[in-house]
Amino acid sequence: MAKTPNWLNPREMKAWRSYIIASRRLLDALDFDLDQHDLSMPDYEVLALLSDAPGRRMRMSELAELAMVSKSRLSHRMKVMEKAGWVKREDCPDDKRGYFAVMTDKGFKAIAKAAPDHVSSVRSRLLDHLTVKDQEDISRIFDRVTKELRGQYISEDK
Repeated sequence: MAKTPNWLNPREMKAWRSYIIASRRLLDALDFDLDQHDLSMPDYEVLALLSDAPGRRMRMSELAELAMVSKSRLSHRMKVMEKAGWVKREDCPDDKRGYFAVMTDKGFKAIAKAAPDHVSSVRSRLLDHLTVKDQEDISRIFDRVTKELRGQYISEDK
């Protein structure tokens, strides 16, 4: 016998719909703004994570976990980015099955060129419409949600 769903009340539905519509439109707009740099948001996110990593390199499994994508999805993304010359894979000497994702100089130049436009886009499309308190609230709320999702995601990916 199927369990009756705990349907959303009007307040919950409004919160959910507002979030999902705004987040999709925002990501589409940010993606559109990166088009001029031949980057997508997933490309930008991977390059940003690698640019912050020591030596601009990270284990593929760690990169997948931080980006919250499956290892297979990251592997596909890496193929596209390798073809563009932004990243390369290197064998992991400690683990014959593991690989490092390494940002190339071309990848670093690509993100360095795109970053000012991306930051400007993030500001004009989101942050300029929020108060400091709004920003703090969003950070607190989505840190909590991300922590919960990351725990679920990691267990599902293994």
